[in-house]
Amino acid sequence: MKFITVVARAWVAVLGAIALGALILTGSPASADHPGALWRVVHGLCLRDMAISGRPPPCLAVNRQAGYAVVPDLRRPTQVLLVPTTRIGGIESPQILAPDAVNYWQAAWDERRWVERRAGRSIPRDRVGLAINSVFSRSQNQLHIHVDCVRPDVRRALMENEAVIGSVWAPLPVPLAGRWFTARRLSGDELGQRNPFVLLARGDPVARRRMPLETLAVIGATFSDGSSGFYLLSDHADFLLGDTGFAEGLLDHRCAVLRQP
Repeated sequence: MKFITVVARAWVAVLGAIALGALILTGSPASADHPGALWRVVHGLCLRDMAISGRPPPCLAVNRQAGYAVVPDLRRPTQVLLVPTTRIGGIESPQILAPDAVNYWQAAWDERRWVERRAGRSIPRDRVGLAINSVFSRSQNQLHIHVDCVRPDVRRALMENEAVIGSVWAPLPVPLAGRWFTARRLSGDELGQRNPFVLLARGDPVARRRMPLETLAVIGATFSDGSSGFYLLSDHADFLLGDTGFAEGLLDHRCAVLRQP
């Protein structure tokens, strides 16, 4: 009887937490804007539910071995968020540049399947983007990578400027979504061990010194020769220009790119 009571109390706690999570994820003004809301969902709900029931709700997935969870954005029909299951503040955190750091970008690329499931169709690699915002453009103090469709105009601009995007960071000659980015390209189907955080910090010493200001995006690519790869795009907050470091602006949460041939 005592065991049953303990289990019942545990499930009451879980159900109450799930209700709180639903409130957070659906955008309650009192909770969704709290900078710790996302961490509460992942740590307080998804991980606990996995431990009790073996299921991850309200998350879509929890990968304990790799150390991340996938959270649906219930206010946007296709977007998901890749969130570490350890406490990491954001792009400014030294943890993301540690030698043993998890490549959360590769994990986010792997988990784009959830965007496809939410969209109800397969999505070509050059129509998917990943993004992280600067400390001045984020609402949550827990590292999270946005995964969604890329804006059609951004995709088109990258295709048109493929020839000038090389293997080292260099300014793009055209703005993307009204902001000026530096860019480089990577070849291959997967990122593998190539961590965009590290590539940015090593390739741009100025960016490394001002990581809290930095914003970063990874856009899937199919190059003109038919090979696969990625575009890496970086920008930084510049308040004189009205730029808060918002790489998420390269994504389209309505997925208009899926309606193009």
